[in-house]
Amino acid sequence: MTRPISAGDDFSPDSLLADASRCAGGLDDFGPGDYRQALAVLADALHTEARLSAQGRVLLREKLVAQLVNRLVIEAHCKRHPEILQQPIDDPLVIVGLPRTGTTLLQRLLSVDPQFSKAQWWETRYPAPLEGETLERPQVRIERARAEVAAMIECVPQILAIHPLDAEQPDEEFMLMEHSFLCAMDSYVNVPAYTAWLDRQDQTQVYAYLKKMLQFLQWQQARRGIAPGSRWLLKSPQHLHTLEILLKVFPKAQVILTHRDPGKTIPSLASFIHTLWQIYSDQADPAQVGEQWNSRMARALRHSMAVREGLPDGAFFDLHFEDTVTDPLGVAERIYRFAGLELTPEVRAAMAGWLSRNGREKRAAHQYDPATFGLDDARLQRDYGDYRARYLTV
Repeated sequence: MTRPISAGDDFSPDSLLADASRCAGGLDDFGPGDYRQALAVLADALHTEARLSAQGRVLLREKLVAQLVNRLVIEAHCKRHPEILQQPIDDPLVIVGLPRTGTTLLQRLLSVDPQFSKAQWWETRYPAPLEGETLERPQVRIERARAEVAAMIECVPQILAIHPLDAEQPDEEFMLMEHSFLCAMDSYVNVPAYTAWLDRQDQTQVYAYLKKMLQFLQWQQARRGIAPGSRWLLKSPQHLHTLEILLKVFPKAQVILTHRDPGKTIPSLASFIHTLWQIYSDQADPAQVGEQWNSRMARALRHSMAVREGLPDGAFFDLHFEDTVTDPLGVAERIYRFAGLELTPEVRAAMAGWLSRNGREKRAAHQYDPATFGLDDARLQRDYGDYRARYLTV
């Protein structure tokens, strides 16, 4: 348990760092980066803007301390095992697109192929070993992740209609990127001052630390007898903001850009974010969610289109949601040709089996009203007209 603290200092960097060091047995090297400054900006925004509930305050503080503990443990392992940072990860295949564009289906479909290295949800939530387990048998982390997912589903049952949450399925690397504390904490809480500050920061260190964490996961997987794939398979809409940095840190990466009408994606995303905000606040305002996240994702799409203009076409593969849904195996074949990989009959059969067990019809429909989030057709046409014209016109 964390020590008793006053409401004024519970999110201060000194308090968080001290508690993390104590939980990690006195370790004190958190690694490189501007994490302390980021935590200070976040603490101010949490105090003045987030309107955290009592439950949200506890949950968020536990989350931040746990991430700091992970940093301590990762740095300690990298010092003892310098071969971790020699793990080669230069050419991931990266699925990038707005949420609700079929990215999860695509990631999990491709993940049945052992050619790809991937991280399951429990690995992104708990990337560092916990007390009571070994690197070879990470059962404590797996059980904790299972329990956490079950608790989230019990607390917010509608989350399964939005995202097929599963502790032991491949998932996106967003939670790994959070460990830099220079990532979108506004996914969980309303902190516009922090977000505005974040938009002015160089995100290179986020990706450098992401690479280190992937190297650590790959090294751990080898300890568990999992042979590394020829390439990592990654997925996150977060990369829309920073495609140029992704390709700088991973110079041989190839990007699958997924497309769908924002009128179908942005309101659904707003509903998802509002659901997350409600875990941490009793005063989560859907209109604020809609305003902030619509503006943020519209800017991300404009940025990604501009970045792409200056990069070789061979780095990108455009994919429409309708194709992923109607012909997923055909889409997989096209992706393999793009990536220069062989899709064997055995893997194709495994993909077909996965599809038969995991169809979208097996989950409840996601119900939401765009008007709740202030997102009408006129607003969406204004903000996404250029994107629609480039990618969605016949």
